[in-house]
Amino acid sequence: MLKNKLSAFLISICLGFSGQVQARAYDDVIASGHLIVGVYHDFPPYSYLVDEQPKGVDIELGKAIAAAFNLDLQLHWITPDENLEDDLRNNVWKGHYLDKDAENPLALKKVSDVMMRVPYDREFAYRQDTQTGEMVNEQVVMFGPYQRESWRVSFDAEKIDAVKTMAVFQYYPIGVEIDSLPDFYLTSAFQGRMRKNVHHYGNPGKAFAAMQAGEVDAVMAMRSEIDHLLFTANDPRYQVAENGFPSIGKQKWDVGMAVKSSYRQLSYAVEEVVEKMVRSGEMEALFSRYGLTYELPELYNVTQ
Repeated sequence: MLKNKLSAFLISICLGFSGQVQARAYDDVIASGHLIVGVYHDFPPYSYLVDEQPKGVDIELGKAIAAAFNLDLQLHWITPDENLEDDLRNNVWKGHYLDKDAENPLALKKVSDVMMRVPYDREFAYRQDTQTGEMVNEQVVMFGPYQRESWRVSFDAEKIDAVKTMAVFQYYPIGVEIDSLPDFYLTSAFQGRMRKNVHHYGNPGKAFAAMQAGEVDAVMAMRSEIDHLLFTANDPRYQVAENGFPSIGKQKWDVGMAVKSSYRQLSYAVEEVVEKMVRSGEMEALFSRYGLTYELPELYNVTQ
């Protein structure tokens, strides 16, 4: 085995093979007959499994994009890393260092042709390393905004009359996903006066189940997550709060996609499909099937 690995290493040196994945160009994608779409694992309502069958908004959108090019959809399931830069590196342009074939050390690491659920944010896209001055995300192109996301609170109307300000959670327990932005926000806002009432769960679904079980009186998460949980529960007891989120930073943000920067032709083709879906109302209809509020990305509000 050691001899085989050494031989593979020498071959890679001779061929100039760096071990880095080679993303696929537009023509290669079309010729292959399939489109590889990267989606996050266990992330309802965007991408998840029901009886081993893929479900979610990003799954349906991936199918629509693949169908527009007469391609089959292949899913590349993503397990989140420490930050988005790691996710882009591991799943768009380089591949994860642990994702390798022991039997074939020269095999390319697995990445997606298109990665879903990437913030469409110019400041993030062009962010520079503070020490080197180099662009942090120069290896990827972020494009095709298809949704505008925000934060939302759902509450138990039998426990709380109304939620018009977050200050009410000085007196009522609220559930959040651990180590999420709602977690940090609720434990630090208002000089930390809500900290004692913040309960932590593995994901928003578990927090919502805790509300149904009477452990907490409210849940804070992304708007689409809350919408989907309310849609699934179908119980008027659980309501949407009217409050804002002072001092939370970014109140709303656009969600798009990413490809490797050297394959912009693929991004242009996919973006055209997505834009047609947004402008025709097909995208809004897709979101509504999962019980989600749909808001146009800022790009379309500016260009209309």
